[in-house]
Amino acid sequence: MASSEPDASSAASAVEVKQGWRERLFASREYFWLWIAQVISASGDWVSLFAITALAADISGQPEAATALVLTARVAPSFLIGPFMGVLVDRFDRKILMRIADISRALVFITLPFVHSLWGLILASLLLEIFTLLWSPAKEALVPRLVPRDRLTTANSLGVLAAYGTMPLAGVLQFLLKELNDRLKDVSWLQPLQFGRSGNAQALAFYFDATTFLTVAFIVWFFIKTPGRDPSERQERAPAGQRRASAALRSALNEMREGWRFIFINPVVRAVNLGLAAGLLGGAMLVPLGPTFSKLVIGNSNAFSLYITALGFGVAIGVAILTAVQNRIPKERVFVAALFFAGCCILFGISMSTFWLSAIGVFGLGLGAGAVYILGYTLLQENTEDDLRGRTFTTFLTVVRMCVLGAMVLGPAISAGLDPLMKRWVGGRGARDMPAINAFGVTYGIPGVRIALWFGGVLIVIASVIAARSLKLRVRENLRTLSDGVRQRKAT
Repeated sequence: MASSEPDASSAASAVEVKQGWRERLFASREYFWLWIAQVISASGDWVSLFAITALAADISGQPEAATALVLTARVAPSFLIGPFMGVLVDRFDRKILMRIADISRALVFITLPFVHSLWGLILASLLLEIFTLLWSPAKEALVPRLVPRDRLTTANSLGVLAAYGTMPLAGVLQFLLKELNDRLKDVSWLQPLQFGRSGNAQALAFYFDATTFLTVAFIVWFFIKTPGRDPSERQERAPAGQRRASAALRSALNEMREGWRFIFINPVVRAVNLGLAAGLLGGAMLVPLGPTFSKLVIGNSNAFSLYITALGFGVAIGVAILTAVQNRIPKERVFVAALFFAGCCILFGISMSTFWLSAIGVFGLGLGAGAVYILGYTLLQENTEDDLRGRTFTTFLTVVRMCVLGAMVLGPAISAGLDPLMKRWVGGRGARDMPAINAFGVTYGIPGVRIALWFGGVLIVIASVIAARSLKLRVRENLRTLSDGVRQRKAT
């Protein structure tokens, strides 16, 4: 007995030695490299958004319309092509698909400095979105193969940091690339590379984007090793007779139906898609309507940037708290509670007419939204089989894009439609000519923008109730259980 104890301790110490800082922080060496790839890829995505928007404004006499068309081209393919991409992700090696997508996007960006027509830019945007629809679900489906199940929440938190924490970095990079581009355009032998093209579009930014995606392809190729054979390589499951085009198409359609059926039947996957969809549809209305709300209700249009700051801080703190307590919480219950909390917070914030009180509500929205986003990804990864994961995440990402686009269109439409009606129906007038009601000596403005944002908050609350029913949870019992757990931890 005495001799076996040193052997056990030495074995434990050997395990600790083998587990380096990358394993402790990122759960595995392979996920560390995937996270590095995500940081580089996200930086390229943000820089490309700025660069493509500038190019759209430069090559058209109607910059607003051109920008809208180009951005629509970055969203539209997901509705039609997304389901087929999910089938590809579940059939073939995901790392190969990611490399194909990265190299293809790099080639598209190399050609963009030579594009001088709006239709050429729209075509390039369509191609970029198609390859992004291939890369994103492949990456998400790969994560559970690189990370232990109990570390998925941490991995998803790091993924959010990579995706959105690079936005400020991309702004700095865009500025530096513009300065360097202005220096290179005076070099005569570099003229064929289009560094000297007129306007705000900078060729160097597109070459930088191409370099980022080639770098990501290199990292995925050489540094990420999946354990064993990837079950997503399903070519052997198809009989030889299905290699014909018509049979292959029927097989793909059958697999799409299988994926959709799984999403509707599985209560957790259904609840996550519904909850995140409603959360994005309701919460994202704050982006197009925030400036109007700041100007009309708060009386300071510059307050919108502070609202976005409060939202960002809320998301960051929500993600940090969730990462710290991930192994001690019931994920389904916290998902529903966080969604309900986010809806209540936006309703509170929009109902306030002073900046600090409304900013507290927006901060609470971010706090709940950060938790909902991370838990949603984790629950999808934990409750989806590997050979269905590509289709599940493709559908999820398509729903995300659809709801963000819907929020950008639906929010302003509701606000613009209700504002004249409220001015006609409500007799009172508040500050800045807002329709308002007067009661007990208090004037309360109810412009169309406030009603539209109320609608978004109510939508989130209703989605939390439906998600709870899908998970067979009761909202009251869910909140009571969570509060009891908090009290017990405080008591101990």
